[in-house]
Amino acid sequence: MENNVIYGINGPVVTVKNATCFSMMEMVYVGEEKLVGEIIGIKDDFTTVQVYEETTGLKPGDPVVGTGAPMNVLLGPGIIDNIFDGIERPLKEIERESGSFIKRGSSVSSLDPNKKWNVTLKVRLGDKLNGGDIYATLPETPIIEHRLMVPPTINGTVVEIAPDGEYKIFDTIAKLRDENGDVHELTLCQKWPIRTPRPVKEKLPASVPLITGQRVMDTLFPVSKGGTAALPGGFGTGKTMAQHQLAKWCDADIIIYVGCGERGNEMSQVLDEFSELIDPKSNRPMTDRTVLIANTSNMPVAAREASIYTGVTLAEYYRDMGYHVAMMADSTSRWAEALREISGRLEEMPAEEGFPAYLPSRLSEFYERAGRADVLCGAEGSVTLIGAVSPQGSDFSEPVTQNTKRFTRCFWALDKSLAYARHYPAINWMDSYSEYFTDLDPWFEKNLGKDFIKYRNKISYLLQEESRLMEIVKLIGSDVLPDDQKLVIETCRVIRVGFLQQNSFHPEDTYVPLEKQKLMMKTILHLHKQSQKLIAKAIPISQIIGLGLFDKLTKMKYDIPNNRLDMFDEYIKEIDEKLNSIE
Repeated sequence: MENNVIYGINGPVVTVKNATCFSMMEMVYVGEEKLVGEIIGIKDDFTTVQVYEETTGLKPGDPVVGTGAPMNVLLGPGIIDNIFDGIERPLKEIERESGSFIKRGSSVSSLDPNKKWNVTLKVRLGDKLNGGDIYATLPETPIIEHRLMVPPTINGTVVEIAPDGEYKIFDTIAKLRDENGDVHELTLCQKWPIRTPRPVKEKLPASVPLITGQRVMDTLFPVSKGGTAALPGGFGTGKTMAQHQLAKWCDADIIIYVGCGERGNEMSQVLDEFSELIDPKSNRPMTDRTVLIANTSNMPVAAREASIYTGVTLAEYYRDMGYHVAMMADSTSRWAEALREISGRLEEMPAEEGFPAYLPSRLSEFYERAGRADVLCGAEGSVTLIGAVSPQGSDFSEPVTQNTKRFTRCFWALDKSLAYARHYPAINWMDSYSEYFTDLDPWFEKNLGKDFIKYRNKISYLLQEESRLMEIVKLIGSDVLPDDQKLVIETCRVIRVGFLQQNSFHPEDTYVPLEKQKLMMKTILHLHKQSQKLIAKAIPISQIIGLGLFDKLTKMKYDIPNNRLDMFDEYIKEIDEKLNSIE
C-alpha cells in the first residue's frame, strides 16, 4: 500500500496530498494512534478525511492507512442493553480500559468477542438460503430474541452446519456455497455501512399507529408505526422529557435513543432513569429492550454527525428481524450544527444561516430510512423516527426546523409559554399537525369505533373556536360574550387541563390506554352538549358552572383508574342528574 501521510490539519478535517489509493467514503486510520476517519473528498492532488476523534497532537507526516471498506458498524448480539458513542464504540468497555475519559484511538470491539451466546440453529444441510433469511436464534436479553440473518448480499446452499450450543460472535456456525462455488462463512455477526439503507422486500403503507399513551399525541396528532415525527422546541420546553416518555411507553418492541450533541448531565440522567425503569409490558428493566448512543456536546463534532446514521442502521438491523423499532434523535439541530462546522472547515459555500447547501438532502436521507415494511425474512418490521429540533430562540422559521417539516409528516410543536405554565407535554395544539389521519382513521374506526374520530374532530373544532374567542377576550374582555361562547371557553379549559395536560409522575396518568382517552373525550363532550341545551333554554352559564361538574372532569384523569373504565358511566349519569336538577 502507498505510504500516505498527513499534509494539512484543520480541526477534524485532515488532508492527504497525492493519494490515489483511497475511495470515496472509505474508512481510514489516521496518525500513530489510528484515529478513525472517513474519506469525504477526493481531488487530483488532495484527499480530504473527516476524523471522528480529537485531532490534537496530529502533525504533518503522520500516516493515513486505508481499510478498503466504507464506514461501518458491527451488527450482532450484545447491542441491546449497551451504551455506544457515535461510531459504535462501547462506552462501558472503554471506561474499564481507560477510565472516565475516552482514550484516543481506542480500538475496543463494538461487541464483546469473548461472551458466549446460547445459539439454536434453524436450518439443515442442503437448505437454500437467501439474503435476510434467519439461520439461528439466541436470547439476547430475557425479552428480545436475536435472530441471526444471512447478510442481504449473500445467498446459497448450506454445506456445513454446527450443532446447537454456546458460541462467540466471531465463531463460524454455518457455511453457504453460492452459485459461483464460493463458500461464505456465517458467524453471529455481520458488518454494514452506516450510510447505506438496508434493503427490504416491500414498503408498507402507514396504516398502524404508534401508540404512545400520551393523549395529545395519540388523539390529536398521531404518528404511524414506520412514520416520521418532528419535536421542535426552544430551550426548556421539554423535548428531552417528551422523548423519554415516548421511549418508556410507546408500543415499539425496541427503543434506540441517540443523544446527539446533548449535555452530558442530560445523558447521564437518561442512563440513570432507564436503568431504574421497569418496562410495563414485561416487568423487566427497560434496558432489556433499549440501545443508547451517547454523543455528548464535548465529544468530537464529526462523530456527532455519524451518530444519527449509526442509530438508524442499528434500528434497521432489528427491523429486519421483524421487530418494530422507535428511534429518538435528540437533537437533529446539534447534528446540523456539526454539519455546519465541518462544512466551514472544508471552506464550502454556506447557505442560509451558515448551514451547508446540502442540509435538506442530508435530512431527507435520514428521514427516508423510516418505514413499515415486509422484510427479507418474511416478517413485518418498522422503524419510526422521532427527531427533536432545537431552534435558537424558539424560532421555527430557521432552516433546520423548516427543512425537517418538509420530510416529516407529524409536527409536535413545543410551546415555551405552555412549558413555563407547567403544562406537560407543552405541545401547542394550534401550531402542531399530523398528516397521518387519512392513513390511520381506518385503524381507529376498526379498533375504537367511528365515535373516536367524531370526538377527536369535535375536540379540535372547540380548541380552534376557543383560540378565536380568546382574541376577542383580549380586546374587550369575557363579560361581553354570550353564554354559549362562554361555554366553549369553559369546556376548552377542561380539555386543556383535564385532557391535553398529562402528569408523567402520576401512576394513572403517565400512560393512558386509547379506550380511556376515548371515554374522557366522550364525557367532556357529553357535558358540553347537555350544557348547550340548558343555555338554549336561557339558563345562565354561571348556574351550570356552579354545579362543579367542569372542575370534577378536570380531575377524572386521576380519579378514574386505567382498569376501572366502567366509572365513566357513573360520571355521565351524575352529569345528567345534576343538569336535570336545574332545568
